[in-house]
Amino acid sequence: MPEPIAAQPKVRLDRVTKRYGDLVVLDQLSMDVAPNEMISIIGPSGSGKTTILRLLMTLEQVTDGIISIDGEPLTHMPKNGGLAPANRAHLRRMRTKIGMCFQHFNLFPHMTALQNCIEGPIQVLGMSKVEATARAMDLLAMVGLEEKAGEHPVRLSGGQKQRVAIARALAMRPEVLLLDEVTSALDPEVIGEVLQVIRGLNKKYDLTILMVTHQMGFAKEISDRVVFIYEGKVEEAGAPDQIFGDPTSERTRQFLSAVLEAG
Repeated sequence: MPEPIAAQPKVRLDRVTKRYGDLVVLDQLSMDVAPNEMISIIGPSGSGKTTILRLLMTLEQVTDGIISIDGEPLTHMPKNGGLAPANRAHLRRMRTKIGMCFQHFNLFPHMTALQNCIEGPIQVLGMSKVEATARAMDLLAMVGLEEKAGEHPVRLSGGQKQRVAIARALAMRPEVLLLDEVTSALDPEVIGEVLQVIRGLNKKYDLTILMVTHQMGFAKEISDRVVFIYEGKVEEAGAPDQIFGDPTSERTRQFLSAVLEAG
């Protein structure tokens, strides 16, 4: 199990269960993420990794347990001395703290890179077009794509699309950034550039980052901590050197052996 974090965690999953009928995807999973920590979530297919991100994005509903951001329940709110499902206003406010980048970018194909980045701040945050454009151009410059602001996604490479997707998520000024297999659709030579972008953004914006990945080299290189999920629970968590160099769980060892051999 992961070691407890002394300060109030930025993200806490407290005995979170997610079921689809009889299928238990997450089984009383508990995990703390410290402010500004960069965590990689690894594990076999079907272990519940992406479900964790979808619950944090409120794309799925928790069956049991509580998810908190800065000590405040994400999908629940106080009522009559207990907790009740959150109303729309609470969910809207909490969602502004969280951004997500998906495996296949999910950029709007009919919009330029710049338009993709300003749509959310204008429509959701109520920013003026001038203000949103200035923010977006700063972010596109930061990810090395200022000169591609006027291009549509079809004219961008895979690595460029992923960097636009990251800039678009950050345009909403999230405190927690979720990355779902953001390097899996990329050629090996551009994975390094995305890694550098993520690392730089983590430092500049004090972001808390949770990343699901199948690429162990990427996880080892970029993470403060690696969490191995098995059958919907945290099987083992620790520093990258410990997880990849001297895992304590036999299940972790078997998984890493199989993945590294396949790679």
